[in-house]
Amino acid sequence: MSKSKITVIGAGNVGATTAQRIVEKEIGDVVLVDIVEDMPQGKCLDMAEAASVYGYDTKITGTNAYDETADSDIVVITSGLPRKPGMSRDDLLKVNADIVKSVTENVAVKSPNCILIIVSNPLDAMTYIAHKVSGFPKERVLGMAGVLDASRLATFISMELNVSIENINAFVLGGHGDSMVPSKRYTTVAGIPVSELIPKDRLEEIIQRTRDGGAEIVKLLKTGSAFYAPSASAVDMVESILKDKKKILPCATLCEGEYGIDGLFVGVPVKIGSRGAEKIIEINLDSEESSALKKSADEVKELCDKIDKML
Repeated sequence: MSKSKITVIGAGNVGATTAQRIVEKEIGDVVLVDIVEDMPQGKCLDMAEAASVYGYDTKITGTNAYDETADSDIVVITSGLPRKPGMSRDDLLKVNADIVKSVTENVAVKSPNCILIIVSNPLDAMTYIAHKVSGFPKERVLGMAGVLDASRLATFISMELNVSIENINAFVLGGHGDSMVPSKRYTTVAGIPVSELIPKDRLEEIIQRTRDGGAEIVKLLKTGSAFYAPSASAVDMVESILKDKKKILPCATLCEGEYGIDGLFVGVPVKIGSRGAEKIIEINLDSEESSALKKSADEVKELCDKIDKML
């Protein structure tokens, strides 16, 4: 049985850590691509030299070109500039739009049947570009955002209640950024709605910290942005696809009328299996959640309107 092939574009902190997690889990063979000469080759050699310690037989290849990525099953795109202190996700729009457009064009030629997972920011807008440029059907273009946002929310709830992270099922909708919509009703601790365990004012503070999760890390690191949790979140999606696990994960996917959203990539719960985004799960939202999701979608639309003028 042939191994799956996963390409990771961008060998910075997010891309390299994504590659490392994939090879250690033995999900499939990995090709790591970056424009910086010799850098992906060096990182891949380093990972290969850890194989005897960790006991994996995964093949990992570093390259500066796209030839070795041919016929990939999944391509994870992490390329782009990271945020710097004081920089919003929107500030990244123009420069990262050009990068993601170029990368997607190359990937689509070499791996026309692959599933794309976009990690580059601003996430929802970059996923929109990848879909538009690749011409792939909507189920084969996904954005990694909600998994990360939900993981951050779960972490802060675990810290607050001093309970196992395994008891927490966090639920986040909407765009990846300040307008994300964490759901208090659907976020549970051992099946108990979190709103029954944490006072309303304190819960709002935790939700705001979740919205600011990326910016908080940027501020602490000073010269970089988050990569451990983003890479773990991307690998969760990769694994669900290649193992056909059909996990329901919050991902940026193309809505075509679901939740009253049409023609935009926005974070919603999606069944993730071998075909990619196999089904959007629609849940009942209360008026507050519906209003917040509409506001979030409107902000994503503003970015996409700008992109339509750029491309």
